[in-house]
Amino acid sequence: MSIGNILSKSSDWLRGDGPHHHIVVTSRIRLARNLAGVAFPGRAKAAERVDVLEKIRPKVESLPEMVDAVSLACQDLSPVDKLLLVERHLISREHAAKKAGAAVVMNRRQNLSIMINEEDHLRMQSIRSGLQLRAAFKAINKVDSELEQQLDYAFDSNLGYLTACPTNVGTGMRASAMVHVPGLVLSEQINQIVQAVNKIGLAVRGLYGEGTEALGNLFQVSNQTTLGEKEEEIIDRLHKVILEIINHELNARQVLLHNKPNTLLDHVGRSYGTLRHAYSMNSKEALNHLSFAKLACDLGFYGDAQRHAIDELFIETQPAHLQKGSQQRLATDERDVLRAEIIRSKMASFAPPDLESVLVREKEARGGAKKEPPHGSGAGEEPSGTDFF
Repeated sequence: MSIGNILSKSSDWLRGDGPHHHIVVTSRIRLARNLAGVAFPGRAKAAERVDVLEKIRPKVESLPEMVDAVSLACQDLSPVDKLLLVERHLISREHAAKKAGAAVVMNRRQNLSIMINEEDHLRMQSIRSGLQLRAAFKAINKVDSELEQQLDYAFDSNLGYLTACPTNVGTGMRASAMVHVPGLVLSEQINQIVQAVNKIGLAVRGLYGEGTEALGNLFQVSNQTTLGEKEEEIIDRLHKVILEIINHELNARQVLLHNKPNTLLDHVGRSYGTLRHAYSMNSKEALNHLSFAKLACDLGFYGDAQRHAIDELFIETQPAHLQKGSQQRLATDERDVLRAEIIRSKMASFAPPDLESVLVREKEARGGAKKEPPHGSGAGEEPSGTDFF
């Protein structure tokens, strides 16, 4: 299977059918592994990296999970193809910069990818829709065990798995969940929540990980500690924190509907108008407006079919996807025009959001329930430190 074939299909994790998928877009588990007695990729010479690739790649390609997989050498990929894989979250930005001795092997469902000679000799990741950290770990742990039977991993009985970066020593695992939290952003609680999460040893990053901006109200929450904890303990702790974030996001949305309905609905209405009628739109603007279209689905304006269409637009309107789809090199302004055209076409079947019905429905719900704000910080209390949890 070629890169063209696999990228013409939607990733499994884009289906949006996992637990809590309205807020948790994806769950990802990544494992870092290295061969014993061999220099880390960043210190190795080109010939050494090629030798490592020749040792590892056949083992990865022969895995039962990699039947009909795509196996690509980085030096054979164009800059657009590399960026496209980054946009699909199949490789890292760092791996996209690699050349000789680097490769990626990914399954046809695009929920399992293995980078060879990134920062470590092996960077394996499993990605799932919704809050499925345990399922993602089970899948990648099986792959890791299969490879460990064939490869001599660098391992210390006291420290655990040895990695190029000291922060990964131990389990070598990074568990993360990408959350969509427009309610927390609009209610200006996101900074306090980020601080609270950081204080309990977790990290909050942008759309494409460390050093990237949080566009479209999307944030990645992940563990920072890999030494001294078991994988299951890290996953359980992160799972509990994500559940808390889900509760706070739902509470924030309800408080906005209770106290500032026009603010919330104005964002939804303006985003619909822009997405439906704009003739030029940059990537950042598109993601931010699509975020509120996604929120509109959660509020009941649209059905599951429209939700899937919006989720696909998050990926299809990224720069490399636009260039790959048009099969030509596009200038920035040309991409902005094409992006708006694709969005207008897909949004053509969307009826304007019935904002008044949401307000009526909300008032009726309040009339039939106790007149109390939702619990937790989403009800107007600002979280401070670990009190957030």
